[in-house]
Amino acid sequence: MAFSKVHRRTKIRKRIRKSLTGTSERPRLSVYRSNKEIYAQIIDDVTGVTIAAASSRDKGVSVEGNKSDVAKLVGQTIAEKAVKAGVETVSFDRGGYLYHGRVKQLAEGAREGGLKF
Repeated sequence: MAFSKVHRRTKIRKRIRKSLTGTSERPRLSVYRSNKEIYAQIIDDVTGVTIAAASSRDKGVSVEGNKSDVAKLVGQTIAEKAVKAGVETVSFDRGGYLYHGRVKQLAEGAREGGLKF
């Protein structure tokens, strides 16, 4: 039986989240990608608190170019906010998406901004 794209991604996302949790020492960098926008959050799952968040809808994030360039800028923005909040290392949660394209660009931008995965 063939699954829809959303159902397939949900299954992969649950499989990833079984082994990946964010702690206060090493929070989780969660990525959500829609057709137009990309969102990133740094989450401490133990206390249930979002430490930092950035998206392509934020005011400071506007780049002429393609969606991959915007994703890289979102990664750099989330890294800046995380470093200000005192977070240096994170666990990367790709949210069921392939580590390719915009998700990969966001991760590379976050690494350039100073986060360690």
